[in-house]
Amino acid sequence: MATFDDGQPIFQQVADKIEDDILTGIYNEEDQIISVAQFARTFEINPATIVKGIALLVNEGILYKKRGLGMYVTADARKIIKGKRKDRFYNQLVLKLLDEAEKLELTADEVIEMIKKGKRS
Repeated sequence: MATFDDGQPIFQQVADKIEDDILTGIYNEEDQIISVAQFARTFEINPATIVKGIALLVNEGILYKKRGLGMYVTADARKIIKGKRKDRFYNQLVLKLLDEAEKLELTADEVIEMIKKGKRS
């Protein structure tokens, strides 16, 4: 059974998992994703929750339905996901980092050096 983060709705985590699979190449553009039933069995969660997560991705243009066949990855899925996640990265992480750096009176060069140091580790 998969473990889910209590701090975020499970349907959102389902959507994030599918996005991760697209970004890492498990699913490519125009690939069919696993069915709701397979997803429910694999992760032991309610199919309605999975449907809600998939609906998010359909609304964002990441997945589309082929009638009678299942859900497929759109041609622009990777581009859409990367754009969305870059915005989230900036708004949720970078802005917080810069705010904390300002409180600590760190220069931009010091912050960049810390980032480089972290990347080398």
